[in-house]
Order: sequence, then C-alpha cells, then structure tokens
Amino acid sequence: MTSVEHDLDRLEGYYDGVPRAGARTEDFGPLTLFVREGAGWPFYARPTRGATTAPVTADDVDRVRARQRELGIPEAFEWVAEDTPGLRAAVEKSGLTVHEHPLMVLDPEAAAPEPHPSVRLLGADDPLLPAALAVPHLAFAAPGTAIGEAGPAELAAEIAARADDGRTEHVAGRLRAGTTAVAAAVEDGVVLCSGTHNPLDGVTEIVGVGTLPTARRQGLGQAVTAALVADARAGGIGTVFLSASDEDVARIYARLGFRPVGTALIAEPAE
Repeated sequence: MTSVEHDLDRLEGYYDGVPRAGARTEDFGPLTLFVREGAGWPFYARPTRGATTAPVTADDVDRVRARQRELGIPEAFEWVAEDTPGLRAAVEKSGLTVHEHPLMVLDPEAAAPEPHPSVRLLGADDPLLPAALAVPHLAFAAPGTAIGEAGPAELAAEIAARADDGRTEHVAGRLRAGTTAVAAAVEDGVVLCSGTHNPLDGVTEIVGVGTLPTARRQGLGQAVTAALVADARAGGIGTVFLSASDEDVARIYARLGFRPVGTALIAEPAE
C-alpha cells in the first residue's frame, strides 16, 4: 500500500467513525445516511464503509434523497473521489451539483510555525465560545478570500440569532470530553477567526476555519490552523487532515506542511 493509499484508508475510517458519536445510521446498501441526533451540524450520506454491493446508482441516490426530504435534513452527500470514483456520475444523474475540494494531509515532518499572539485555544466555559462558533457562518456566507462587509456588528447579530440553537452547549460538552478543540484569533475582545478539530483514534480533521470578512487578508486563517495543528500534535495525533475550499486556499495550507492526497467531493441541490 502506498503512502497516499494508506492516508486515504485512514481518512475513510475517520469519515465513517466521527458522525457515529452524534448520529444514527440508516442503511441504503452502498450508501449510509447519517442522521444527526441532538444539536450540531447536520450530517450527510456517504459510501458505506467496506461495502461489497454493486456500484452506486442514481436510483440509490434518489432513495437516500427521498429519505432526507422526509426527515427534513439537507440532501447532502460527501465522499472522496479516489475511493468511490463512480459516485459522481450517480449523484449528477440524480440532479445534484458536485463541488470539489483539495483533500490534504499534514506532513509529519513539517516544522511547527511560531504561535500567533492573538490566537488561543478556547475552553468549554470561555465566554467567547458562542462567537467562535458564529464566525464561520458569516465567513462561509461570503466565500472567498476578499475583504467583505460583515464585521463585529454582524457577528453580534449572528450570536444572538443562534443563542437558542443548542450549538454552544453541544460543543462545550465535546470540549470537556476532549473530542473537539476550538481555536480563535481574538483582538479587543472580538473573535476575528476560528476553527476546530475533532480527534478520533489518532486521526483528526481541521474544519470550519473561517475569518470574519472584514478581518481577512491578515493571515488569521493560517494562524488558527497552525494552532489547531499544534494542539493535535500535542495530543499525540498522527494524522491531521483538512479539505481546502479551493486551490488558492490549498496553497495557504501548503505553507504549513499540508500536501494533497485526493479530492473531497460534496454534492447538494443547485441553489
């Protein structure tokens, strides 16, 4: 097995294992639907781990989509192109739009960057935790790396809008359990950038790294990612990976020692 194949196999195990802590599974043969139970991000369907059934068809995808609509959850599918190459044709035939994201694994020999003075790890009782969880919503609502309009005022409104969704309590519980870590760049009491990683069996994915649009172009996303990498390494994590939003962002992560190993695909209805 090559190094890339080994990485992809470990990532497949992670993708299958992480949702199970907060979701139930529904079996659709070559596809498994993860259904969130409790607060948190909704999950998705993905190829069944170790499935020996026939390749996924558009009919398989249609059946899962019908169940997702019945449950009132997003019609979302996620997978790795190199591991399940035939799935793209099936989801596109079903009418979904596919988005590609560079899949990258940290080189174990990569040098650790100097910590950024504004970035720190947040604890379960940190009063800035709600803000750290809200920032990525504003960041991803205005994709790209250009400086945008959403700033501290919009962040305050986003925090207020999400005050009762249970997300903060859910993440606080995971922080106490050691199954999530949150890092944030903070200046003058305002969270400007944040992200998380979620370790499982020696593997962790860095996710949700987003910068408040008015604070972009300051290297904060890279600094938050570096802090999450440092925390993962300090915890003995051997495989650290992430999906970059595009090739421009992938080049930023490459500066921290991440190298491409494949392509993460996300399928969803066209807007």
